[in-house]
Amino acid sequence: MSRLRVQRMQEEMKKEVSQILRTELKDPRIGFITITDVEISSDLRNVKIFVSVYGSDEEKAKTMDGLESASGFIRSEIGKRIQLRYTPELSFKFDESIARGARIMKLLNEVKGEGEKET
Repeated sequence: MSRLRVQRMQEEMKKEVSQILRTELKDPRIGFITITDVEISSDLRNVKIFVSVYGSDEEKAKTMDGLESASGFIRSEIGKRIQLRYTPELSFKFDESIARGARIMKLLNEVKGEGEKET
């Protein structure tokens, strides 16, 4: 499969899943989420959707449960919106990169603040 085609499909999948989550899905367990990345296998049969969830650990767990239970609905909507020979299997993965980046920025700002006090 062409690498360019896989990249285009990843972007299209990211856009469509975001729109489905924003407008179609009405599960109260799903809180404030952001789709950070989408990885599609080279044969277009499996999709990993990486999400960042805002909230406590309990809210994050509820959101991930809600996403897993809604994956069948999301998959069927993807099948209607994107014309593929096979509708891929979806799996949602928790992405901590945004939280990790925010923590690093906080630590860097603390170090910078301490350096300014010493001079």
